[in-house]
Amino acid sequence: MLKNWGAAALCAVALCTGVGTASAQPSGTAGLPGTVGADVRLKLERDGRLTVTEVVTVPDGGTATRVVPLRVPVSAERDRVFQVADVTVEGEGTATASDDELTIALRPGTSTVRYSVIGTVAKIGDTLELRWQPASGWDTALDSVKVSVITPDAPRSVNCLAGEPGTSKPCTSADLGDGRGVRATEIGLAAGERVDVAVGLQEGAAPANARVEETSGLAAAFALTPLTGAGLGGLVVLLLGGGLLLWYLRGRDARALASEVGPVNVLVTDGSGRMVFASPDGVLPGQVGTVVDEHVDVVDVTATIVDLAVRNYVWIEEVDGHDWRFVRRNPADSSLSGYERAVYEALLPDGVNAVSLSELRGRRIDLSRVRDALYADVVAKNWFARRPDAERSLWWWAGVGVGVLGAALTVVLALVGGAALFGLVVVVAGVALAVGARSMPARTKRGSALLEHVRGLRGYLHTATPQDIPESDREMVFSRSLPYAVVLGETERWLATFAGTRPGLYWFGEAEQGGDLRRFAQRFPAFLGAVDGVLAQAGHLRSLRG
Repeated sequence: MLKNWGAAALCAVALCTGVGTASAQPSGTAGLPGTVGADVRLKLERDGRLTVTEVVTVPDGGTATRVVPLRVPVSAERDRVFQVADVTVEGEGTATASDDELTIALRPGTSTVRYSVIGTVAKIGDTLELRWQPASGWDTALDSVKVSVITPDAPRSVNCLAGEPGTSKPCTSADLGDGRGVRATEIGLAAGERVDVAVGLQEGAAPANARVEETSGLAAAFALTPLTGAGLGGLVVLLLGGGLLLWYLRGRDARALASEVGPVNVLVTDGSGRMVFASPDGVLPGQVGTVVDEHVDVVDVTATIVDLAVRNYVWIEEVDGHDWRFVRRNPADSSLSGYERAVYEALLPDGVNAVSLSELRGRRIDLSRVRDALYADVVAKNWFARRPDAERSLWWWAGVGVGVLGAALTVVLALVGGAALFGLVVVVAGVALAVGARSMPARTKRGSALLEHVRGLRGYLHTATPQDIPESDREMVFSRSLPYAVVLGETERWLATFAGTRPGLYWFGEAEQGGDLRRFAQRFPAFLGAVDGVLAQAGHLRSLRG
């Protein structure tokens, strides 16, 4: 029984001493012989920096190592981050600090470790709070831990927890002391356990400097970092550079479309004194459409078929009031361009002298050769430096490739916790490249000049009247101009202008009677619509008109 009373008295003395005189104890005070004791003094400066002094006594023959994590999880994807600096040791031991942890390794004797901490003051609701763990991460048991805290103004509250991380067991004692500081004591702290002190502060006692970072999961992977910020900056530079390049290449076209159209003389007098139609720069109807919109469309082929009839390669006749027949008049010769020959042979292959539109509908003609030849023609004429379709395809696939690479990079970086936002930057760049592919084909200077002349040609189709043309030349001028009216969407106006003039056409008629211009004006739009429909079924070309 005396033994038990003696032990109780010893505990009482230790508890009273810890509570009443913690700040007055001499450095290195330990509880029992052969055990580790720690006296920790915390002082919060006005600038928010916390200075820490740890006086630790290690018994002979022993060692003590403390590892303090400086990234403390506050949620599944967020860490509270502390920054430790100015680490020094007086006595037998060493101490080092990195971005992730503070390590203190002590040998027998009494050692004093000093350091400063940034990030201990946090604004929690309307309350300002200082929080630090004066004891944690020790690899050996501590007989006692004595803590004193000095704050710039009188503290408002104190909460001291001790034990396994995550538990809410209170310290042996903790109070506000003399009103200017806090004192706390924990008797018997096992290895790996911690003492966690939270002190409520007066408003304005120190600036809140707690730092919380995203550390895992998608939120962290897609956080804005210097690396992703640089990637975004690079993307902006890339887009601006691409925009300037397109502005330079497209500027000629914009000026051609915005400038006043000068006179374009398409009606000239030949050597015999007759008035004839002459297209600007020798452009053919199908080429006009391709130069204007950079695509080979169904209407380009339809206008070419009409032009072949006007130039006496094909005769067009209406049969049974609802169908049309194409009849071979002259064979394809060297006067035809590559794409015109392709159109002629698709319409009337070798051995075929006549074919109806309904027969073509069932045959599903292949126009891929026409498309390829027409794109090759506009390059050969130096209106484009490269085939527009190949240019679009090249940049589209490049954009798709960059986008896919960016998506793969995003997934990989997200899985490994890297800067996944950088991958999204690459995806955006790829999408921009793919979307901008349609604008990549650029006309040459000659092509831009032709674009302006085409505007003048459209003006001619709007303003010309039969009275401008000698009566003997009207049929020829009307017919030679008609394919250009078709491709430029001016067919109805051109027909209406000449419908009341001399009847008869040399290249279009009915099976049982000669051509009549009035009836032609009524039936020709239906013919164009039917031909467009058959060609659209063939595929390979866009079906947009005009």
